[in-house]
Amino acid sequence: MTDSPAAPSAPSSSDSRPVAVVTGASSGIGAATARTLAAQGYHVVLGARRVDRVAALAAEIGGTGRQLDVTDEDSVTAFVDGLDTVSVLVNNAGGAKGLDPVATADLDDWRWMWETNVIGTLRVTKALLPALEASGDGLIVTITSIAALEAYDNGAGYTSAKHAQGVLHRTLRFELLGKPIRLTEIAPGMVETDFSLVRFDGDQERADAVYQGLTPMVADDVAEVIGFVASRPPHVNLDLIVLKPRDQASARRNVKTG
Repeated sequence: MTDSPAAPSAPSSSDSRPVAVVTGASSGIGAATARTLAAQGYHVVLGARRVDRVAALAAEIGGTGRQLDVTDEDSVTAFVDGLDTVSVLVNNAGGAKGLDPVATADLDDWRWMWETNVIGTLRVTKALLPALEASGDGLIVTITSIAALEAYDNGAGYTSAKHAQGVLHRTLRFELLGKPIRLTEIAPGMVETDFSLVRFDGDQERADAVYQGLTPMVADDVAEVIGFVASRPPHVNLDLIVLKPRDQASARRNVKTG
């Protein structure tokens, strides 16, 4: 007989720090955001599939690391267990797969992008709405992309998922009006993280080529903005923040493409 898995640890009741939850926190923007919020005085609960990474980062920043797969309902249920009051939720988990045109679209890639970016954001947000309201000043930050605002060649799978994720977040802005919850959508352009490596199935050379010839943003650039949003007073809501490197004018135009 095997032992049942231990229940996930929760912030101690003696810990007076407000709780911030960050999904997709094992690397990139999520990890940088966890460090930023911890430095601002939050007890950060980090979630990602790579539990060894979130556990190590949690130990570094004095937070709590938990396994989280936003595409799995049971995983989300276990992740939010014991989180009765949450001040900040950062919906960062997501990603892209492939750059196929519609004519040759890989339906499995599309399903993964929609399940991760859209339904995953829905699962976590829905599960934590009561805890966010209970805080008396909740904040939901959803990391979308400029792909939530623009379309580009061969990007229909990702842009459609990000558009849907953005509309989900913006709809909540109406639905939660009058409740003590603020909502900020952050739409980054080119950020050098593991994003392109995932998109190209681990092809490092192809991923590196995306950023050659220009200076992209890094994860800390986005995390710094998230920290600024979280530091605003309760009556101030920053609805949408679009971040792009100086070398990028739009999803289709940068210093390489002209």
